[in-house]
Amino acid sequence: MRGHRRVLTALLAGLLLLLGLPAAAEAGPEAPGAAAPGAPAAAQQVLTWTAGDDITRYASVPATAVAGPATIVFENSAATGSTTGMPHTLTFVTSDPEFNADVELNILANPNDDRGGRHTAEVTLSPGRYLYHCTIPGHGQMQGVLVVTEGGGEDTTAPETSAAVTGTRNAQGAYVGSASVALTATDAGGSGVDRVEYALDAADTWQPYTAPVVVDTVGSHTLRHRAFDKAGNASTEKSVTFTVVAPPSDDTTAPETSATVTGERDADGAYLDMATVTVSASDTGSGVNTVEYAVDSGSWRPYTQPVMVHQVGAHTVRYRATDKAGNASAEKSVAFTVVATPPRDTVPPVTGATVEGTRDSDGAYVGSARVTVAATDGGGSGVDRIEYALDGGPYLAYGGPLVVDRAGAHTVAYRATDKAGNTSAARTVGFTVVAGGGVPAPPCPEHDERLTVVVGTVDSGVRNRVTDNRCRIGELVEDEKEWTSQALFLKHVTTVLDRLLREGALDRREYDAVQEAARRSGIGTPGHTEGYRTILDATPESFARWEQVGGGSFARNADGSVTSGTTAPGLGMLWYPKRKYGDFSLRLQWRDDAPGTGNANSGVFVRFPWVHDHPEESRPEWVAIKFGHEVQVFDQPDGDAYKTGSVYGFDRVGLAGAGVTQKGTWNDYEVRVVGQHYSVYRNGVLINEFDNLGGQEFSPPRADDPGTDGRRFASGYVGLQVHSTSDVVSYRDVRIKEL
Repeated sequence: MRGHRRVLTALLAGLLLLLGLPAAAEAGPEAPGAAAPGAPAAAQQVLTWTAGDDITRYASVPATAVAGPATIVFENSAATGSTTGMPHTLTFVTSDPEFNADVELNILANPNDDRGGRHTAEVTLSPGRYLYHCTIPGHGQMQGVLVVTEGGGEDTTAPETSAAVTGTRNAQGAYVGSASVALTATDAGGSGVDRVEYALDAADTWQPYTAPVVVDTVGSHTLRHRAFDKAGNASTEKSVTFTVVAPPSDDTTAPETSATVTGERDADGAYLDMATVTVSASDTGSGVNTVEYAVDSGSWRPYTQPVMVHQVGAHTVRYRATDKAGNASAEKSVAFTVVATPPRDTVPPVTGATVEGTRDSDGAYVGSARVTVAATDGGGSGVDRIEYALDGGPYLAYGGPLVVDRAGAHTVAYRATDKAGNTSAARTVGFTVVAGGGVPAPPCPEHDERLTVVVGTVDSGVRNRVTDNRCRIGELVEDEKEWTSQALFLKHVTTVLDRLLREGALDRREYDAVQEAARRSGIGTPGHTEGYRTILDATPESFARWEQVGGGSFARNADGSVTSGTTAPGLGMLWYPKRKYGDFSLRLQWRDDAPGTGNANSGVFVRFPWVHDHPEESRPEWVAIKFGHEVQVFDQPDGDAYKTGSVYGFDRVGLAGAGVTQKGTWNDYEVRVVGQHYSVYRNGVLINEFDNLGGQEFSPPRADDPGTDGRRFASGYVGLQVHSTSDVVSYRDVRIKEL
């Protein structure tokens, strides 16, 4: 199409020269983000994106356009409702093969820049789809698709609009109580009316017109209106002016008003970086007509949404309201202080450990060794927790001196984390315990150094002490063995406990506690007969074993499921730090619980390394993204091209291959990993197979793609992604089997 257009332009130029007329230069795209200097006013379509204070959506975005020249307008200014001074970007994506890639556009607009936040660019659009994203630095990204169709070129006539105001009027022509404004639009050009929009009074944002607009606020009003046809022609803006007066009333009581201030606060009660003031008003008589506010000594302004105050210092927000009978409330105010967030504590705690006990001539500890760990924090936030790991086992919470009474060589690793999230580098202390001389390691069926006896995922609360045969109670229970029935497992546990009770290794209360934990564990039931171990179930203890990193959160529900994005915004991960897995089958159920017409957006992370203090990533939630694999959960028909079952960034699955279930329906999901071969099953159907041979589908590859140089691990941890407060998904019954 563009080649034909150039030929026609050249022929037209030659014809104009023969006639003695100047030839027009061929239009081409301007530099992204810059207006064409001295460009003549062209009769072409104008596509406008506008930004306000909302960080979840833009005030207006175009959905369709016609192939050919277009003026891109991106405005982020006070005129469009942007009052916080935040910059925004508009970028056309050119790296996705499913979308057009012939328009390079990347505009940064700031209300305080030299153009007042309004930027334009001249481009030429081709038929197809353009993927764009609008980004607020530090807050997130919103994607959209612009659909471009072939332009016929015949319709150059803009629609016509008209307005009719109806309602009960008094002798002066004012509308009593309310006025209803009905808009109509016609298009003589032939393409048909696409949409009608209106804006009331001083509003900067145009609203789509779907039904008569009812205005019941007392006072003079102006309603502006316009229309667009399907060829992109815009009508001339028109307006209608009218006045609304209150019905006769004996109301003499002013409205009641109140205000609340919210935001994150420091220890002195000051608000960190921003305070939000919410004003409310009520009137039992004629009803509230207007609410106004003023910040400090500023002028009164209409209150339409919560007021955000960012400037550091002491502030007073005044507020008042007027009812439809003209009664004005007394002025009230709220006072508060905004301070800048103090510099973040980036200094990890300092740790140390001492070992005490009776020692023999070789320096070994006789009978037992007592290990005491201490930590101090010089960064200011204070020590949050201390953890230790015995002989390469998992890190456990340190609650007091650790007594090691098993004969043999031991190593205790320890670390501490402060309240700002800084974790110290792990340090170790080594020592040897003997029982009257060196003895070989005991032949225990399993290795379990946890402080209490945990059967499956159920903590009995019984101290996991060493028995007479130098094996711990938890090792003798053998809960990691594959049991073909629960009856067989419970019989084994009873046999072990009977012997320990006779030997005095535990008492009757502890006997009953371990036996009950074995029964509740479910080991040997159909869910466990295939060797799967449940790592997230209906018990609070199970959920407590997981850890949230990054933004967002997961909330535990009464039925044992967990739901993402319900209490905190942001991107993050709930991960299981208790164990690394190599080859495995991970099974779980997930459900799309996104509000409204949206869809859940999440993923299952596998084979990522320990997230804290990772040498190549300062944000722990990104370690899983960059150094593991994300198996996508996303059924939305548009937006991200990686749908459910995709290995994100590496292997794409479309909706046709992923399948879609109705929202609110539980899906069975299995991720099976053997070597570097990944298999993904949805509801028992294999929807994707992927071999990790390095290199992503992105062209060119992402700079942070670890490929196969050793950073894409052959074993690691598992986790669940929280994407945002709108991409809500629930998970339950998470089980894993090592292969």
